Amino acid sequence: MTKEENEKRLAYLKSIVSRLPEKPGSYQYYDEHGTIIYVGKAKNLKNRVSSYFHTEVDRFKTKVLVSKIHNISYTVVNTEEDALLLENSLIKKYNPKYNVLLKDGKTYPSICVTNEFFPRIFKTRTINKKWGSYYGPFSHISSMYAVLELIKKLYHPRTCHFPITREGIDQKKYNVCLEYHIKNCGGPCIGKQTFEEYQKNIAQAREILKGNTRSVLRTMREEMEKLAEDLKFEEAEEIKRKYLLIDNFVSKSEVVSHTIDNVDVFSITNDGKTAFINYIHVSNGSINQSFTFEYKKKLDESDEELLALGIVEMRERFKSSSKEIILPAPIHIDLEGVTITIPQRGDKKTLLDLSVMNGKQYKFDRLKQQEKLNPEQKAVRLMKEIQGYLKLPRMPYQIECFDNSNISGTDAVAACVVFKKMKPSKKDYRKYHIKTVTGPDDYASMKEVVRRRYTRLTEEQQPLPDLIITDGGKGQMEVVREVIQDELHLDIPIAGLAKDDHHRTNELLYGFPPVVIGMKTDSELFHLLTHIQDEVHRFAITFHRDMRSKHALHSELDDIKGIGPKTKEALLKSLKSVKKIKEATLPDLQGLVGPAKASIVYAHFHPAEDHA
Repeated sequence: MTKEENEKRLAYLKSIVSRLPEKPGSYQYYDEHGTIIYVGKAKNLKNRVSSYFHTEVDRFKTKVLVSKIHNISYTVVNTEEDALLLENSLIKKYNPKYNVLLKDGKTYPSICVTNEFFPRIFKTRTINKKWGSYYGPFSHISSMYAVLELIKKLYHPRTCHFPITREGIDQKKYNVCLEYHIKNCGGPCIGKQTFEEYQKNIAQAREILKGNTRSVLRTMREEMEKLAEDLKFEEAEEIKRKYLLIDNFVSKSEVVSHTIDNVDVFSITNDGKTAFINYIHVSNGSINQSFTFEYKKKLDESDEELLALGIVEMRERFKSSSKEIILPAPIHIDLEGVTITIPQRGDKKTLLDLSVMNGKQYKFDRLKQQEKLNPEQKAVRLMKEIQGYLKLPRMPYQIECFDNSNISGTDAVAACVVFKKMKPSKKDYRKYHIKTVTGPDDYASMKEVVRRRYTRLTEEQQPLPDLIITDGGKGQMEVVREVIQDELHLDIPIAGLAKDDHHRTNELLYGFPPVVIGMKTDSELFHLLTHIQDEVHRFAITFHRDMRSKHALHSELDDIKGIGPKTKEALLKSLKSVKKIKEATLPDLQGLVGPAKASIVYAHFHPAEDHA
């Protein structure tokens, strides 16, 4: 599009905006092909739509949307609530490119009560309203199975797939199955259970699925008392059995006072690109619906905008008539006859906290699922976390960590481990013998190793690390900085892991002068950093232990030129010790290893005789 064409497009759009009414409604943006690319709602159409065309709009995605608009249409309604409902229905109908994408969680099962003559009750992932009524979806599968198990114990709905009809029963077309014989079915197919009794059970099962357990209990109690008055004790006992089952189920699911009735609870959490809105419905103090919706953000929508959209979507989907909505913060939404509550304490705050916890758990589960399918994603996430905490110029793809090991300065060694994409790159690990330091001087040893490491990488033009981590606090960080910045003039970020008085790593330090980075010590990222620290410590200790073992196994025979491992082994096997080898005569040695080798060994231990 040329500059002149773009200016003409904007002039046309602004002329439409200037004529918009200052009333509630929904607006639609079209692209050059006449396709709806965005649907919005507004309390004041003119003010809302004109905000998109202000020069100070700074959100990149909004600028991209505006660049695609070629036409605007709108629909005026009476209230803001009507605008919300209209926006929701238009988004569902047209699925615009730049609107929030509702990821519907179709993998979650629901419970179906069929429309058959003798209805069946079962779980399903396929929704077809022609088959029957659906309750759900259930994000917590265990809760769904608990409800199904309760209904099975209470009412014994049939599980067979026969298309049972009244005529078929009269003509005795059906035979009972094993479920009847083990008392899991009342045998309606052969008339053992009447149609009226079966339908009464299904009606009560529907009430339980709706969460109306207290009304069911109230009805059952009245029926039980009436049967007892009529001296029908066996029937009353059966009702009591069912009553206790439901009462026990309710006591497990009730989380707040039963005075809270017919209330919706919403909360939102997001990870930048995706928002997770949790919905809980409470009836008679019991939660009978809990579900988390996932919204894919397209235009950096605010939490307030997304929550308003989610409230309308979920209340419509679950046919909620609640007159009270509990939210974590006030939002601009006008729903007729509905009260918005922002609780600070008490049972309602408990419900809100539960909703927030469910939303965060769903977000965590989705993240784990994605990382399981794509392990690279976890590495990128952790690298971004480190970059954010330390404000690094780029993600730390390559991290290197150093450690020293010695005993009173003897066998002094050092080690360097390399992590790439947050995983150990063992082929890049390096071991160092300390050459220029005498005695136990960790700072001087660290300087030597760091200097050798990065001088060589620079000379060989090898990639430098994006982050150096020292196994120590401010002192170790300073000596590394002196080499990296002052001597080698390199720009490599340096961090340090400091230990507490119990020798447990408890702080991440960064910057000069070093400051403590506020990171939870039980976080996944901190565990990874301590794993890097543990790995370099393990590598250095192993190398040091190997060095000490070699020295411990060294003997005087190793210093004799011309004597190999086999000769040494033969001598020790026969004479047992270096002392006895030294005391042996030349003929004795010749008998063990031959004249040539014997002469070398004998000459080493008796230099005066050899000279004579």
